[in-house]
Amino acid sequence: MGREGRIPTINGKVVKVERAKGEEAWNRTYQQPRYPYYYGNRNPAQPGQFLVIETNTGQAYIDTSMIAYLSTTDKGKTVKRRMPVLLFDVEALAPGPMKVSVMYLSKGMSWAPSYKVDTTDKKELTIEQKTVIKNELEDVEQAELQLITGYPSVKFGHVASPLSPRTNWASFFSQLNQRIQRGHASVRNVMSQQAVAYNRPAAAAGLDLSATPSGEGVDLHYQTVGKRTLLEGDSLSLSVASASAEYKRIVEWAVPDTRKASGQYIQEYERNQNPQKYEDVARDAVQFRNPFKFPMTTGAAMFVSEGRFTGQSLSYFVNSGEKTTLHITRALSIRTRHVEQEEKGGRETVYIGGKRFRKTKVQGELTTSNHRKEIVPLVIRRRFSGDLISADNSPRNTLMEEGVYSVNRRHELLWTLDLQPGESKTLKYRYSVLVHF
Repeated sequence: MGREGRIPTINGKVVKVERAKGEEAWNRTYQQPRYPYYYGNRNPAQPGQFLVIETNTGQAYIDTSMIAYLSTTDKGKTVKRRMPVLLFDVEALAPGPMKVSVMYLSKGMSWAPSYKVDTTDKKELTIEQKTVIKNELEDVEQAELQLITGYPSVKFGHVASPLSPRTNWASFFSQLNQRIQRGHASVRNVMSQQAVAYNRPAAAAGLDLSATPSGEGVDLHYQTVGKRTLLEGDSLSLSVASASAEYKRIVEWAVPDTRKASGQYIQEYERNQNPQKYEDVARDAVQFRNPFKFPMTTGAAMFVSEGRFTGQSLSYFVNSGEKTTLHITRALSIRTRHVEQEEKGGRETVYIGGKRFRKTKVQGELTTSNHRKEIVPLVIRRRFSGDLISADNSPRNTLMEEGVYSVNRRHELLWTLDLQPGESKTLKYRYSVLVHF
């Protein structure tokens, strides 16, 4: 034994360390006591912490983590080893042999969805749902595999059952007290991964929420992929389903809210922390209804046309028959420009809840130009904080839920228009806002 020759070799007989029993084994907080000795037990070591060796001069206690080599001179002796097992008492249920089925939750077997959207046809797209199944659990042979679409609640997925021989009461109660963070706001660079993991629907205002009624009970859909054999570490790529749907090409220009709830402008460093949220760009997109008889789960969507790659985006959870909008790529030939400035004069001081605000009026302009040889259906979304005074072309004004409890309500203005080839369009709007100072 020993590492790097620093610890001398020890010869002796291994001493069996008995685990404490009865009242000595547990305290009222369900934790094993850490006494230096067990009431008369001359071995102060905890089971598994040290290997106790009886030598000619006494006892040696070797940290098990420091053992590099171990040999025995006791030939032919049977070695006893504890193995975790489950015992089922079925004698009273039925005489003779019987089949026992065990259902339990385990980690290591999962699937990643993706979509291939073919827009070669100008009126009807073809969408194919694919999956990659990864087995990190154990070898399975001709097992019936089913893919779950939805957001199954597994609140205690991190807790090992007390029935497991590999756990004890101390670890069980410790795991129950652990808090699992779901989508913490500080994790800015994994928002897309969180959306996939938790199957979040798209949070866009003004969507057509109609859908085809399907399913009963809880919102989980099981899609069978047949019996499969997978060794541990294997990955399997499958095509799950394919369908066609009528679609509409659009360009969507989303202009984000650039103010906090207090009316102050969001600083540049705050924008850099979540650049996707504050992007001011126009994107080519397609609108269609989910053609599958089951929901589309959250996953990556790849677009192709005439066999060529055209873009990739994230598809959120969509019910069967529900309308969705998927972005393809940036619309570089649709030029956009957004400017906003405070109107001169008319500032007013307002006190709300003992805080002082400056009420000011703001005028904004949205300008877009079509550099394509085709008519472009354009959807413009402008979000802002305050109260709308006026807007060109009568856009749809939607109140956002996030501004319900702030001094400035949050709005989204939605314009839908057709841009002719070479046409430029300017839309003006005005609103008032309370700025804390």
